[in-house]
Amino acid sequence: MKIIKRNGSEVTFDVAKIENAIRKANMEVPEDERLTEREIRFASLNVTDECMESGHTVTVEEVQDLVEDQLMALDHFEVARKYIIYRYVQNQKRQKNTTDDKILSLIECNNEEVKQENSNKNPTVVSVQRDYMAGEVSKDLTMRDLLPADIVQAHEEGIIHFHDADYYAQHMHNCDLINLDDMLQNGTVISGTLIERPHSFSTACNIATQIIAQVASCQYGGQSISLTHLAPFVDVSRKKIRRSVYAEMETIGYKATPEQIDEMVEKRLRDEVARGVQTIQYQVVTLMTTNGQAPFITVFMYLNEARSAQEKHDLALIIEEMLKQRYQGVKNEKGVWITPAFPKLIYVLEEDNIHEGDPYFYLTKMAAKCTAKRMVPDYISEKKMREYKLSKGETEGHGDVYTCMGCRSFLTPDRSGNGYDNVAKAKNYEPGKPKYYGRFNQGVVTINLPDVALSSDGDMDKFWKIFDERLELCHRALRCRHDRLCGTLSDAAPILWQYGALARLDKGEKIDKLLYGGYSTISLGYAGLYECVKYMTGKSHTDEEAKPFALSVMQHMNDKCAEWKEAENIDYSLYGTPLESTTYKFAKCLQKRFGVVKGITDHGYITNSYHVNVREKIDAFTKLKFESEFQRLSPGGAISYVEVPNMQDNLEAVIRVMQFIYENIMYAELNTKSDYCQVCGYDGEIKIVEDDGKLVWECPHCGNRDQSKLNVTRRTCGYIGTQFWNQGRTEEIKDRVLHL
Repeated sequence: MKIIKRNGSEVTFDVAKIENAIRKANMEVPEDERLTEREIRFASLNVTDECMESGHTVTVEEVQDLVEDQLMALDHFEVARKYIIYRYVQNQKRQKNTTDDKILSLIECNNEEVKQENSNKNPTVVSVQRDYMAGEVSKDLTMRDLLPADIVQAHEEGIIHFHDADYYAQHMHNCDLINLDDMLQNGTVISGTLIERPHSFSTACNIATQIIAQVASCQYGGQSISLTHLAPFVDVSRKKIRRSVYAEMETIGYKATPEQIDEMVEKRLRDEVARGVQTIQYQVVTLMTTNGQAPFITVFMYLNEARSAQEKHDLALIIEEMLKQRYQGVKNEKGVWITPAFPKLIYVLEEDNIHEGDPYFYLTKMAAKCTAKRMVPDYISEKKMREYKLSKGETEGHGDVYTCMGCRSFLTPDRSGNGYDNVAKAKNYEPGKPKYYGRFNQGVVTINLPDVALSSDGDMDKFWKIFDERLELCHRALRCRHDRLCGTLSDAAPILWQYGALARLDKGEKIDKLLYGGYSTISLGYAGLYECVKYMTGKSHTDEEAKPFALSVMQHMNDKCAEWKEAENIDYSLYGTPLESTTYKFAKCLQKRFGVVKGITDHGYITNSYHVNVREKIDAFTKLKFESEFQRLSPGGAISYVEVPNMQDNLEAVIRVMQFIYENIMYAELNTKSDYCQVCGYDGEIKIVEDDGKLVWECPHCGNRDQSKLNVTRRTCGYIGTQFWNQGRTEEIKDRVLHL
């Protein structure tokens, strides 16, 4: 059994240390009030048992809490008091160098919590360590000076989660939709250098990757681009190639037929499209931004976003090449083709690509093949999104279709009716057209719903009262995020605010006008709806008797967002939090506050957002249909998934699921496995096994457990991770049942 020290490092649990700590406190009291050696041993073993039954790797602080409980249970109150005083004094001494200890431990790569905080960051790399070092300083400053004490306490106790505190000290926002169309068509500036409109598709792709890297280095969330913004440059290249072909024919004196010219042009054009897409694929994978990871980029593939028949044809060429190259994958250091984490791909299911015989159904078949092998693309239903996302004046079925930011967060529909009067001064402004590209999210604060339920002791009246108190706490924390951005000058990130990614503001101009009126959003996150409903009703929210309560919880949070929005002119939006590492933190905090409650706190994770619990047996179609009701009530971001086996030999089933998504749910994905063992060459599923109370990854063929020699790819929070996960998330992955 392991234990996590205060600096984040993980060591073997040693019961002798507990016994020695009790003996020290014992010697501080009169002899007639001391514990006997047998009582010391009894208390220590009880603590050991509770640690083993906790369901997660305990921290030093948790062990000390358990020791206090045991001393009190034995009626040795004076010893307990001495123990508490000693603990307090030691804690005061440590306050002065906690941050230093954490930084030193992560540099030496023995901080387990940091090592498993982000499944796409390698903590042994110096650039990642540098980012984590800055993050520890930012978190320390944030928690000591920048946030109110009650918000800090609620965050530390797992009542709420104040996301990305490691970036809060700086005036940075979360995620965005890059206005790539404006930057490519009207020029931009990168590192003081003017970048003009590109004269070929391959150059446009190269500039796009430079923009992505610059944007990613100026924020802490994900960025999204649309392939539609690259499509016009296909025809630019086509015309350029055609001129070149004619010149060649003239040079050699050959009079080619129009058909021959067209054939040569299209062949060379496809080669250029392949080179351009490869630039995006490889540069995104190999780029390292200032936060020590590849850009968290999403690529949107939506045929009906094209503005002409020619552009739609050219967009289809790009999508086809993107799917082809992603299916192939990238080579690891051993030269083996593996699944990359980024760029994330989103493919829109539309009326002209969803059925056999549709003109673009061939792309959908390619997407299904790619999903079965590489887990991407994810799928957005044009039909359902047009029902859900209604800008001002639009009616259901005629709404907007646009990409999400990062893993699942969605902008609110354009409530201005006129593109916000071009408040961002974009050069591609179209009056009267809904505005999405160039908008962004200000940040996230998440409420722990199981904690609300457990705090109420199952009393419904008490539940709603506590719920409102916690929501107001989240509201105040979100206002801290908003207020931190207010007053930020455009000079803080020129690529974002001055050169077109989000705006073209003047130098020295404040970004404040972009923080109001719905231009940007701010997210109220939520987690653990399943556990919340289970505790309050005794049933899963999939049960017809419990579902109304679950829906009322969702509606209540939406009502609060609407109330705050009306009062402050800020677009608060309800967001199904991905919970990568926070799922473990919340679970540990619940166990610490309420003990092990069967079916609620007896695992090292809580359920993401509104999802059906990973252990619950349910078929893919029932799951997607059920979750669609909750997805609609999570307008600030949500994604549903189905867990599937290897589907590469059953693409018909994959397409059937895709067709069901089109008809029933707005945003969904299929989770499969894509692994490789570098020791023996095994390319099946790498398994999770238990070793001395800890979950580890093991090749079932050769027994290799060296993570540096295993390529394991899993989708955990709406996006793919490749650098492994903490114990809570690993347990959640292990517990997943198949839905198909």
